[in-house]
Amino acid sequence: MHLAFPRPGWDLLAWVALAPVLALAVTAWSPRQALLEGWVAGIAFFLPLMRWLTHTMTTFSTLTPFLAFLVLVALAAYLALFWGGVAWALAWLRPRLGARVLWLAPAFWAAGELGRTYLLSGFPWGLLGYAPARHLLLIQMAAWTGVYGVSALLVLVNAALAWTAVERRWRAAATAGVVALAAVGGALLVGRAQLAPVAAPTLPVAMVQGNIPQAVKWDAAFRARTLEIYAELTRAAAPGSRLIVWPEAAVPAYLRFEPAAMKWLTDLAAAVRVPLLVGAPDAQPDGRRARYLNSAFLVDAAGLRDRYDKMHLVPFGEYVPLKRLLFFVEAIAAEIGDFTPGREATLFQLEGAPFGTVICYEVIFPDLFRRFVAGGASFMTNITNDAWFGDSGGPLQHLQMVPLRAVENRVAIVRAANTGISALVLPSGEIRSTLPLGARGTLRADVPLRWGETFYTRFGDVFALACAAMTGAALLGGLAAGRPG
Repeated sequence: MHLAFPRPGWDLLAWVALAPVLALAVTAWSPRQALLEGWVAGIAFFLPLMRWLTHTMTTFSTLTPFLAFLVLVALAAYLALFWGGVAWALAWLRPRLGARVLWLAPAFWAAGELGRTYLLSGFPWGLLGYAPARHLLLIQMAAWTGVYGVSALLVLVNAALAWTAVERRWRAAATAGVVALAAVGGALLVGRAQLAPVAAPTLPVAMVQGNIPQAVKWDAAFRARTLEIYAELTRAAAPGSRLIVWPEAAVPAYLRFEPAAMKWLTDLAAAVRVPLLVGAPDAQPDGRRARYLNSAFLVDAAGLRDRYDKMHLVPFGEYVPLKRLLFFVEAIAAEIGDFTPGREATLFQLEGAPFGTVICYEVIFPDLFRRFVAGGASFMTNITNDAWFGDSGGPLQHLQMVPLRAVENRVAIVRAANTGISALVLPSGEIRSTLPLGARGTLRADVPLRWGETFYTRFGDVFALACAAMTGAALLGGLAAGRPG
């Protein structure tokens, strides 16, 4: 299954690769065996999918390759429990429902992905619905169901294949084929209607990609050169632009507490006559200690106009959860920050085109992203620093999730990444114009402004919550009816 994701991104595998796991679940000797088989299959998916984490841990901490691999295995083993849970539920209900329980797999799977988005801070990396992100007709259903609906569609097709394999009857195969074709056909019809051309006003926005190596980003000796690089790129990007977007933590300075750095940035905005959205750290006094924040600042010739503080921090990257219990983590991972989450989904005002920004990892959380659009954002920005991933599949996987956010909310997304991949993602989910990984340069695009409101923007994860309710009802029904011996 991991081959359906970058790299190599053979996304058609997502339509068939889960079928053996589902078939094994309903033919297992016991729910415990199904749980084990599903868990092992999940580990086999997550381990290679997230192998880029070992680069991050060995490069930016004191972890040895062996210890980094153990951490990766532990994370994969946790995430794989959700795969195992689906397999267990199918096997547990099989004695009462027979192989027909496979048709509940899409709801079980969507419920599991919803749980993975929220439990223990959440880590919804590698949701199945991201695999077909480049197939625009198929993913338009996310405007109603969120990414979880796309996942459910893929699982439905896999369940149809598993049903055919388990039943081994031509009528079963015919039924499965009709159900799968009807579901996919319905999704395509929805996509065709959703992709009908719409005339929308546009805003010229530029992205700058500094390609500053992570190893020198906070080196005082390289600071002047970093700022010089961004100034050069900004001057090149300014003509015709109404906003210029810099990546996450592009400015290696605490702007509100370093007047020289703020003046330099304000003077640059005045010289190019374009507001700048820049990523930089921030701090706030909190008694005897300071609270550190990962922030985005909107700066123009008059100075600082507004600020957004990242609300969903990366566990074990920007903070240590359960810090008193896991006191040893900071000792072995030197690059872990001590950040505090922000509290408000700030909208930046830009001459009648209010916009929001999510910082790095926040873009993988559908409901958090939705909050900005529901609050009135006419377009969105995503500033990130994927230099942590190195030259791996990590940045490609990260970008692959952005089109689903665009489709869910029918909103354009301007993405500025330190080392790439910077891009404009249209409301249709099409990735238009990119700056490749490891390049330095500028990208200018006419960003369509949002019009209307999708079902998902208005109501959020209703589909996934309905799947969770269906899952709970099925399990409670099994308990109430009694599971035959």
